Amino acid sequence: MSFRNKLLVIFLLSIGTAVSVVAWGVTRYTRREFEALDSQRTEALVAQFRKELAQRGEEVVRRVSGIADAEATTKMALALAQSSADPSLYVRDATGLAQEHQLDFVELVASDGTLISSAQYPARVGYKNDWVTLDKDWKSQSWFLRREDLPDSVALSLTAVRNAMTVGNRTLYVIGGVRLDQNFLASLVLPEGMRALLYRNFEPAFVASALAEPAGGLTDAERLAPMIEQVQKQKQTVVKTIQWNSDPASAETFHAWPLLGRNNNDLLGVLLVGSSRRELFALTNYIRLIAVVVGAAGLLLGFLLSWWVSARVTRPVERLAAGAHAVAAGNWQTRIEVTNTDEIGQAATAFNDMTRQLAGQQERLRQSERVAAWRELARRLAHELRNPLFPLQITVENLQRARTLPPEQFDEIFAESTKTLRAELENLHTIVGRFNDFSKMPSPQWQKVNLNDLARNALRLFEAQFNAVGRPAVTPELFLDERLLGIEADPDLLQRALQNLVLNALDAMPAGGTLTVRTTSRTEPCEGVRLEVSDTGSGLTAEECERLFTPYYTTKRHGTGLGLAIVQSVISDHGGTITVSSESGRGTTFQIDLPLRPQSTAATPLPSSNIAKGAAAS
Repeated sequence: MSFRNKLLVIFLLSIGTAVSVVAWGVTRYTRREFEALDSQRTEALVAQFRKELAQRGEEVVRRVSGIADAEATTKMALALAQSSADPSLYVRDATGLAQEHQLDFVELVASDGTLISSAQYPARVGYKNDWVTLDKDWKSQSWFLRREDLPDSVALSLTAVRNAMTVGNRTLYVIGGVRLDQNFLASLVLPEGMRALLYRNFEPAFVASALAEPAGGLTDAERLAPMIEQVQKQKQTVVKTIQWNSDPASAETFHAWPLLGRNNNDLLGVLLVGSSRRELFALTNYIRLIAVVVGAAGLLLGFLLSWWVSARVTRPVERLAAGAHAVAAGNWQTRIEVTNTDEIGQAATAFNDMTRQLAGQQERLRQSERVAAWRELARRLAHELRNPLFPLQITVENLQRARTLPPEQFDEIFAESTKTLRAELENLHTIVGRFNDFSKMPSPQWQKVNLNDLARNALRLFEAQFNAVGRPAVTPELFLDERLLGIEADPDLLQRALQNLVLNALDAMPAGGTLTVRTTSRTEPCEGVRLEVSDTGSGLTAEECERLFTPYYTTKRHGTGLGLAIVQSVISDHGGTITVSSESGRGTTFQIDLPLRPQSTAATPLPSSNIAKGAAAS
């Protein structure tokens, strides 16, 4: 990935992450505040319910007290206190009292608990209501919730009990109450999105028909059964969210409060306050929509901004990279245009200063190389020519002395001296020819070449030396990749380089051994072929491996030290590389890597061979 693309991705990720974090934070904060507000509204509704319940209960207490304190009730108490009293005379009085005082339930009970009159259940007249007589002073008691049995059903009553006039040891009790049902729930003022439900708990198991709301029966009431059953077991407030259908907006959070009877042990009902989460869902979706719109706009703006910033940052960097590649390719005159004074501009200025210094150093190095090449050439020539010059000098001196000898002896000395002169002159010619060949390597003549064929031909030329009489045998081994691709090369120059390597391997194995030639294909760093020439000789030291391709350097007693330098020059002219690896006592391996086709047909010799060529050209 390019530097510009990295900057672009970083900008977009930063903006996208920031928008996502903000949207998540706002959504979380909104949800928390909404739930807090919902909890406050629910508590307010429950408080309202309790207040309404208390007010309604106090009203029931006043109405029941009014019945108990009425003159007619006092007369009834006095009449019933007589021994000859007939309670059947008052069987229908409770109905009239209920209508007069607007009560749903009214019952008159004698001092022994016998029911005298009942407005809601006349058939129970004569039955005992023993629970009323357990408390002799009902005037100090407040209202309470009570289960009211009816002829065909059961109701939840808001009940109060009061004592009428006591005559002797006989007391008349008045029981009155009103229904607690959906009509009572309808009187509550509910905020938008909230509703109240009432469950009358008269059965041990959940009964759907016992759950009512102001509008009537509740559909799908069974969904609330686990919540109500939990309240029945724990008799504590329970909070639960119920999703009525697949739409998340249908979710509703319910708070369920237990409604206990007079002794706080009987669970007579459950008040459920539901709060719709549709508003929260809509608000959350709206926030997400805003976040998506803001995020898209931010990403677009970030893309444009990052593209502009990355362009301003990466263009100078790209120019620096292009300049570095140009310098690496050998263009020492490369300069980069400086357009600003920031860090990138300072780097460009430093790069230009560096290339100017490198160009100057290159020129000084080139001059030093020429001088060194002349000196090295002169030293090598002097060394090579010194040996044949001495015999020439002695031979000339012998001829000068032979002039004074008789003709017969002079002719003999002259013949021998001329023979010596010819041999030494031939030797001089050979030395000069080798130096001349190295300094005038021919340019490659490109054609399609099969490296396997060159390897076979090179070994075939040395078959006689592999099994020469009087020296240990050398065993050649060929490991050739038959799928090897053809390369663009000069077959004569490559053949000459291979011969030099084979000959060098033979010289390294005076006691015999194995010569291995191997070819393989390669793909890195570029597509090409590889040739390896290995011997099992005594090997080389690390210092010898480093200097092995230096012109005029040799590890042999006899030799000019130009063979491997010529090999390196040939390989370099073909755009390839040659390396050597050796281990003392285990032989040496030369590895040649050649491309399928050179980048240029021009010879590009390495600096090591450039020395001798520069000297020869000068």
